[in-house]
Formats: sequence, structure tokens, C-alpha cells
Amino acid sequence: MNEVLLSDENKRLKYDNAKLLKINKALMQRVEEGGNQSAPYAAFEHSVHLAEQVREKTQILGETLSQLERRNRQLKTFQQRFTDAIESLSEAFVLLDSDGQIILQNSNFEAFLRTSNLPSETVLNLKTLTERKDHQKNTHNDGQPLKPVFQLFDGRWFQLNERPTVEGGRVLLYTDISALKKAETVRYEQAMAQKSVQLHSLVDNLSQGVVLFSSEKQIEVWNNRFVQLSQLTAAQLRDNTGLPALQALTELELPTHLRLGSDFYVQTLKGGTVLEIRVHQLDDGKTIITYTDITERHRNQQSLQENERRLRLITDNVPAMIAYIGADLKFEFTNQVYIDWYGSSSRGIDISALDKSLNYKQIKPFVKRALNGESVIFESRELNRAGEPNYLLKSYVPNLDSSGIVLGFFVLIRNITERRINALALQKAHDQLEIRVVERTSQLSSLNQKLLNEVEERRRIQTDLQAATREAEQANFSKTKFLAAVSHDLLQPLNAAQLFTSSIVEKTLDNNLAPLINSVSSSLDDLENLICTLVDISKLDAGVVKADKCSFKLSELLDNLVREYQQQSGLYGVQLRYVSCGGLVHSDSFLLARILRNFLSNAFRYTDKGKVLLGCRRVGNNIRIEVWDNGAGIEEDQQSEIFKEFKRLKSSRSAFANGLGLGLAIVDKVSKVLEHPVRVSSTLGKGSLFSVTVPLADKTDLPQPAAKINQALINTELAGRTVWLVDNDFNICAAMKQLLETWDCTIITAASLADLEALVDIQNDQADILIVDYHLDDGINGLDVAEQINHLRRKPLPVLMITANYNKSLKKEIKEHGLLLLHKPVKAIKLKTTMLHLLNKK
Repeated sequence: MNEVLLSDENKRLKYDNAKLLKINKALMQRVEEGGNQSAPYAAFEHSVHLAEQVREKTQILGETLSQLERRNRQLKTFQQRFTDAIESLSEAFVLLDSDGQIILQNSNFEAFLRTSNLPSETVLNLKTLTERKDHQKNTHNDGQPLKPVFQLFDGRWFQLNERPTVEGGRVLLYTDISALKKAETVRYEQAMAQKSVQLHSLVDNLSQGVVLFSSEKQIEVWNNRFVQLSQLTAAQLRDNTGLPALQALTELELPTHLRLGSDFYVQTLKGGTVLEIRVHQLDDGKTIITYTDITERHRNQQSLQENERRLRLITDNVPAMIAYIGADLKFEFTNQVYIDWYGSSSRGIDISALDKSLNYKQIKPFVKRALNGESVIFESRELNRAGEPNYLLKSYVPNLDSSGIVLGFFVLIRNITERRINALALQKAHDQLEIRVVERTSQLSSLNQKLLNEVEERRRIQTDLQAATREAEQANFSKTKFLAAVSHDLLQPLNAAQLFTSSIVEKTLDNNLAPLINSVSSSLDDLENLICTLVDISKLDAGVVKADKCSFKLSELLDNLVREYQQQSGLYGVQLRYVSCGGLVHSDSFLLARILRNFLSNAFRYTDKGKVLLGCRRVGNNIRIEVWDNGAGIEEDQQSEIFKEFKRLKSSRSAFANGLGLGLAIVDKVSKVLEHPVRVSSTLGKGSLFSVTVPLADKTDLPQPAAKINQALINTELAGRTVWLVDNDFNICAAMKQLLETWDCTIITAASLADLEALVDIQNDQADILIVDYHLDDGINGLDVAEQINHLRRKPLPVLMITANYNKSLKKEIKEHGLLLLHKPVKAIKLKTTMLHLLNKK
């Protein structure tokens, strides 16, 4: 390098010397050829100076050349030494100029070129290629550039060290680091093996289950805790490395980012174990999932939450504001009453910034005392959310730890505004009490007299009320007696007339008398209906009608009604259809039949040559009995009026002109007694629907099938039977005798037990049936007479009780004695079937 510098310096000096000689020659030529003869001396003097300068410069040049020769010799010596030096290097050395051409190299570099099997251009530019391949790792941590390291095809490793020269060239030094690299690899592998063992030991001893998935979602690593949690063996984990297969073997859920959307969640296993599952995504695409058993913590947390919920439930229902403030003056707990008062939850809020309504300056001294461990109670005036002033009684109780340090304080606030107002009012009242005592003393005297007068007036009013009550009771008793008289006195002759009519019908009549007898019978039936209707409505109003409910088959009641009205359907040109129902209901069959008869009668009345349908519908635990017709219908504003007394709509048949308009009124009253709701639905010109809802009964209490009774009646005859009749009404006795003799019966009638004893030997004479009227003369009733007769006989007679009294208690009493009861007026067919039943039972 020194030789090059001397050569350059020599060239520069030669160039300067040639330039000076050329200038000197030009000046001499100018002097010699110049036309100014007046200044020759000045020109000569100038040339002399120039010659002197040239001489000096020439001398300097000579010295420089001598020095340059010496330097050249030194440079050759240095160059030889430098060559020897680079040859002595164990590294491959090469010197490049600014154009990248090799200026100098040692034999190690030549050998390196031969053994690398790479072109010289590639070898000389290894650093550039390395920097392009890994431009992010070309510096040390301290900012110093890294020395490129590369590996040859034969496995050798070289390190490249490069230095720039002053002329823009480069010095490259290739160091063979194969042995170092090999030793480093051995040390690295040993260290990695040791770290791997330590890592496996660490992971296996973790309390968490750990599993590592590759970027292809295959299991690579797991620890013992994961095996315990999943209850799988290592072989199963190796054989089922995929997520679906592993999830099928265990109840552990293996999350993915695509499904989760987060790296943390909690899962509860079937055995009750609670796991905290965290997902850690690595830069290389691998995933680490950790499973932490937080069962105990979860239970404790749930217990704390439940305790907090219970505490909040209790405190939220306490009519006082409750809070807890820490030593940092921040709220840690507030109940709902506290929140409602101050407008929002104050958890984590400083007490001084709670609300504008809280005057912190007012309570600050008390807060300071509480933080010093003192329990304080004081009153505070604050505004509520409506801006109204309120008075609060506050209690601050400090919370001390075992060492006596104040951790915070409890706050209990009660609103004493009303008490404060009451106290003020009480004080004001107390102040005015003395004045008012004087005033009241004078007023009490006059008031006392007024009270005495009022007491006397109330005593008089009470006496009047008692008298009115007695009059009402007497009127009610009179009404009851009137009903009994109507039931007995009016129905007695009616019963006799109907029995006489039935006797005449039973006998053979000529054709001229038959229409007359039928008219009389029809008139008597109409009279009976009118009387019974008036009596029934009076009894319902008096409240003497009570429901005698029992369980029975609904089909038996409906079948009887259908047979009864089928006979009338042809008479009125109505087609009656019936859908049988076999349900067991709980009701009073007599009262329920009264409702249904009114429904059917009205349907016949208002349907001209149409259709009537009787059927049932199951509605929950009830049966709704419905009567449909396609008659004239009822206007909507009249549908509630028809249930009023004496309210009649325009009838479609003149045969019903003698009605009183009480049928549906009785239905309404009877339905209330039975507690069976009645409903009506009608469309004008299309027809109507009347229904009553009856509760279902228990199927265990089944009545005797009607088929057996009917079969028994068929197998029984009345001819030749002996009947004893005790009735105090002569007409009824004559009518009954006339009727029963038409049935070929032998009948003995008597007005009393004494009369009967005069006619027959009660103890020994043969008889088949005893018929007794309940109401006899001198206060004697038929039950006592029947008991006395059967008491005298060795074999008791079957008894049929007849009465015009519809009282439920009487019906119950007769039933308790095991007797059959018929109400007057008695229908002939009803009397006959009852007698046949008694004979069959006997």
C-alpha cells in the first residue's frame, strides 16, 4: 500500500516540474520576442528571478526523488513483509480495489476458492447475499454489525470479516470455524437436552393440565395432569392426536379460536370438576392450552356470591340505608335503599364525590372520628332526589382488625323526617295543650250532654231495629207458612183431581168423552205447572231450596228427558236430536232436570218446524250440557232480560200463551243454588244455544244401573196386590181407590192409624204396600204412623211416603228412614212405577 502512495507522489511531482519548465520557456520566449525595448532590464530581472525559482524547485524535486527512491525501497521491503504476513495467516485473505478486483490474496484464499466449489464472484459477495437473506438479524444486541457465517457443501463453516480501505476497496478475511461450530452445536444440543428434561419435569409437576398442539392441530406435548383430567392413557393420546378424536374420548372441551373468539373460559365437567381453560397462540402457529382445576375456588366463589346475594336480599329489604366505606373513603357496599336515595350505585366512588345532596363538609368530622375507631351517631339535613329537605339519623361503626387497625366503617342511615316532623308537631301541640284544655273543658260539658242524648237516641233506634227484626222474622215465618199452605192445601185437591182423571183415562170411554177428559187432564197439568212455578219461585226467593247433591249417571237423566220430550216433538212439529253422554256428574238431579226442562220447553216454544239438539261437551273437569235450536233467536240486548221474572218474548205458539214468563228466572235462581253456571248464545233468525256446566264426579260411587231397575219393573205386576192408604184428605183417598182399582189392586183407605186399625188387623192381615201421607191431622206425621204399623207386624211392609211439602230437610229425613218419597200432585205413571219398584225390592 506504501509503494502505491510513493508512486502517486512521484507522478505528481513530475507533473509539477514539467509545468514549471513550460512556464519558464514561455516567459523566456516572450522576453526575447517582445517589442518593448524600453524595459529590457525589468524583463531580464524577472527572468533571473524565475530561473532562481526553477533552480529551487529543481533542487526540491531532486530531493523529493531521492526521498521517493528511499521510500520505494522501504515499500518493497514492507510489501515483502506484508506478503509474508498475510501468508502466515491461517485465514483466507484477499484485498479488493474499488471495482471489486483482487489486488492481493494469500494462498489460503486460493485454496479456499478451489475447495469451496463456488465462483470467485460468489465468494467475494457472500456478505451481500447473506444480508439479503436475513436483513433482520445483521446486528448484535449492542448495535454492532454481525460477522456473516456460512456453511460450504462439504460441511465446513466459515466466518467472513470485511474491512473497507481508504481508496474504496475491501479487505476480506475468511476464518474456518468448523471446529468451533461443531463444539458449539454439541454444547447447544446438550443444553437443549438438559433444558428439555427440566422443562418436561417442570410441566409434569405443574398443577395445571397442559397440552401443545401443532399448527396442524395435532397433539405434540402433554403433561401428567392433563392425562389425569382427561382420564386417557399416553397411548390413547398418541393414537388420537386430532382434536375431534380426542374430544370424542374425553369430556374435556378442546377450544379453537374460530369457535371461541377469546383465549379464556370456564368449563364444568360431568363429575362436577370446574376447569379454567386458557388458550395461548404462539408465533409459529402452535397452540398451548392449559386446564386449571378451580373447583374449590369456584365453589368458594359461588358460596361468596350466594352469601352476598343473601346479604343483599336482607339489606335491600331493610327500611334503612346501609353502606360500608373503606379506609380510603371509597364505598365498597351499598344496599338498594342507599342507591335509591342517592340515585346510583356508589361502589368504588369516593364519599366526598357521591352526590350534591350530601354535604361532605358537614359529615367530615364524624368520618374522621369513625376512622379513628370511634362509633358516632349524629343527625344530618340533606335533600332528597326531589329537592325536598329530609332529616337523617346516621350511625358510623368502625371495622377493626385483630391488631386494632381501622379497615373502614359501617354506615347505617335512617330517615327520621317524619319522626322529626311529628316531634315538632307534638311540641307545638304540647305548647297549645294548656290553652286547648281550658277550651275543651268548657266544650266537654256540652259535649257530654250531647253524648247522653245521642246514647238515648241510639238506644231508641236499637229498640226500633229489634222490633223491625222481629217483624221481618215474623214475616219470613208467615211466608214460609204460606208456602207450606200453598204446597199442601192447593196441591191436595189438585192431586185428587189428577188421580180421578187418571182413573177415568184408565177406564174404557166412548170416543165422545175422550177429548173432554184429555182437555181436563191438560188443564189440570197446566194448573199444576202454574202453581208449582209460583211455589218454586217463592221458595227460591225465600232461600228454603237447598241442593241435595249426589253422584249419578248423566245419561239416565238425559235419556228420561229425551223420552219425555220425544212424545211432544211430533205434536209441535219439532225434530229432537240427542247425543248421549255417559259421564258421571255430581249435582241435584231434580233441580238439574228442572233447568234442562226449561231449556227444552223454550226450544220447542220458539222453534217452528225446526230442529232441537241436546248434547254434552267436556270442558276440563266439567261437562257442559247444551240445548241448540234453529228457531227465531234472541236479540243481543234481550239476552240478559230473559232471565228476569215475568219477562216473556213473543211466543211462536199459542199453546204457550198461559205461561208466566218465570221459566228462565227459575233457571237462573236454581243455577245459583246448584252453583252451575248457565250461558246463552243466540243469533237473531238463526237460533239459540242454552247451556249449563256441571262438575264431573268420582267414578267410584256408581249408582245402580237403571237397566236393572227397569228389568225388575217388567217382571212385577200390580194385579191382586193389597194396598193400605193413610191420608186425611177424603178426595185423595177416593181418587187413589178409583185409580188403583183400575190396576186390579185391593185398596183399603183410612184417615188415621186408628181408622186403619178399625178396618184391618194390622198385626196379622196380609198387605203388600203401605202408602202414607206425611201431614196428617192433629200434628201426626206419616213417618210415625209407618213406624208404628211396621213395629206391630212380624214382617214390615214397604212404605211409600206422599207429601206436598218440598222441604229438603223432610226429603233427607225420609231418605234416612229408607223410605221412598213422592211429591204431590202424583202422576199415575210415576205412582205405578214406584209401587212396582217397592214390590220388586220386597
